[in-house]
Amino acid sequence: MKIVPLSEGSFTIDHTKAFVPFNKSTDDLQQRPVGSLLVEIQPFAVITSKDIIVLDGGLGFSDKDDVLQIHRNLVENGIDPMDVTKVLMTHLHKDHAGGICKYDKQLEQSFLSFPNAYYYVHEKELDYASKNESASYLPEQFAKLTSSEKLCLLKEEKGTIDGYIDYELTCAHSAFHQVFWIRENNEILFFGGDDAPQLQQMKSRFVAKYDFDGKKTTELRRLWWEKGQTEGWTFLFYHDIKTPTISFAK
Repeated sequence: MKIVPLSEGSFTIDHTKAFVPFNKSTDDLQQRPVGSLLVEIQPFAVITSKDIIVLDGGLGFSDKDDVLQIHRNLVENGIDPMDVTKVLMTHLHKDHAGGICKYDKQLEQSFLSFPNAYYYVHEKELDYASKNESASYLPEQFAKLTSSEKLCLLKEEKGTIDGYIDYELTCAHSAFHQVFWIRENNEILFFGGDDAPQLQQMKSRFVAKYDFDGKKTTELRRLWWEKGQTEGWTFLFYHDIKTPTISFAK
C-alpha cells in the first residue's frame, strides 16, 4: 500500500475551537492564547490494489485560485481527485469534515469534493453531528452528503468494508468516534483520527479534557500502541506536526 500525507498546514487552536494558521519558522507559540495547542491538519490518501482512499476530509481550505488544498495536494502527488473511490470518516468535527464538500462560488451551490467516491460515516455520528451544531460541529459542511447516494452509513459497533477495511466505534474522543484498519498483503495501516492523533500521545498517559471520554481514549491508545508493535502496524497521525506515520516491523 502507498501512503500519501495530505497536510493542510500547522494551526493553533484554543477554547474558541478556531484554527489559526501557524508558521513553524516564524511564529511563536507563546504569543498565542494560553492553552493553545499546536496541531497539523493532515488527511491521508492510501492507495491499495482496490481503491484510492482518503482518510478524513481536512478543514476544507482553498488556495488563492479557489482550488481545495486537499485536491492540490493529491494532484501534486499524481492522484486525480476524481479517482478517489472511498472516503473514510472517523468523525465529523469541522477540522475533519470541512473538506467533504466544496462550495462553488459561481454556481452558488455545494458539491461533494470526491464525487466518484463513497463516503463511509457511522450513522450515530451523523445523527449526533446533524442535531448538535456547535463550535466543533458545522452541519452545513456535510449537509450535501446526507442526501447523496454516495453516503454509506455504518451501523454496527464493529464491521468490515469490502473484506479488507475494518472499523470500530470507540466513543472516545467524540461521542461516536470510530477508527479504521486497512489490511492488505500482510500490511496493517491503523488510522485513529483524534483517538490517536499524535505520536507523543501514544507513548504517554495523557488524559485530554477535550475528549468525550478522556480515560477511555488514553487506555485505547495504550492498547493500540502495544498491539501495533506486536503485529507490525503502521500508524497514521492526523495532528502530528513532525511525524505523519510510524511503522513497526512484524
